[in-house]
Amino acid sequence: MAALGFNNSLGIHDNALLVRAQRSEVLANNLANADTPGFKARDVDFKAILSGEVQRTQNLEVNRTQANHIPGKSGGDAELFYRNPYQPSIDGNTVDSNVENAEFTKNAMSYNASFDFLNRKFKGLTNAIKGQ
Repeated sequence: MAALGFNNSLGIHDNALLVRAQRSEVLANNLANADTPGFKARDVDFKAILSGEVQRTQNLEVNRTQANHIPGKSGGDAELFYRNPYQPSIDGNTVDSNVENAEFTKNAMSYNASFDFLNRKFKGLTNAIKGQ
């Protein structure tokens, strides 16, 4: 039986908060540059990062046969991709304010849900420590 620790108790939700925060910055940058000619809208592929994190937590990492080998990466940092516009503007800007606002709102709601989930986990751990 594995020891109870933060990684076993919290799962991937602490990392999900970090990725959601990074995605908020990217989406806010898109909205800030909605009128910048030639600006290309970017986003973070949260699902790809999540699947990488799930694989990492299921011990599907690259095993090293010798201590001198460089460890392999699984999941990891969020990679940005360019968003394909529904209707690009004449000046080359690909930011659609409606899409960006909708994505920003969904991301904010997901961030709050993950934060609430973590808060409940911490309350449960606190109650377990207190013996309640």
